[in-house]
Formats: sequence, structure tokens, C-alpha cells
Amino acid sequence: QVQLVESGGGLVQPGGSLRLSCAASGSIGSGTARAWYRQAPGKKRELVATITSGGSTNYADSVKGRFTISRDNAKNTVYLQMNSLKPEDTAVYYCTYGNWWGQGTQVTVSS
Repeated sequence: QVQLVESGGGLVQPGGSLRLSCAASGSIGSGTARAWYRQAPGKKRELVATITSGGSTNYADSVKGRFTISRDNAKNTVYLQMNSLKPEDTAVYYCTYGNWWGQGTQVTVSS
């Protein structure tokens, strides 16, 4: 069993920043890839960013240059730093640990 607890979502104005965190607990190790997904109302869930155990990252084209994924293996936590936020970034953001999913955290970008 793996538990994932996300935090850091909220309401922010366009151009602003947020930092999401996702702490993992339970039957975990440091060698598992982590990822962030998001799902906007009426849209399919999409992959936002991934990070391997070695720190290699990959991003959706829509967030490249604005979002940064990172991980702290000692804390079993993955982060998503989101800068220059746009209204189209509004969505529920989910973190993953292998096939395990967090409950999601709402990010709303609006003036």
C-alpha cells in the first residue's frame, strides 16, 4: 500500500506561481518514477511532468519552461513548481507513485 498526500493548490492570478508537494508513505522506495498529471473540467487527464529516480525529467509541451518537477528522496516527496501560470493551467493536479495516485489538489488560475 502507498499513500500519497498532495498539497499546495489554490487560487492564483495569471502570471503567478504555486508549488505543489506530494508526500509518499507506506511501501515505498526511492527507485520509482514519479509524475504529475492534471485534469481540467470536460477534458481528458494529461501528463504534465515526470521524474525518474535518477532525476531525469520530461514535460508536456504546454508547460515547458514554466513548470519544474523535482524530488527529495529522503523525504519521499515530489514537487511541482509552477510559474507564469495561465488560466488554461486550471485543473485538478494529481501526483503518482508507480501505479498509485493521490487524491488531487485543485489549481485555479483566475483574475
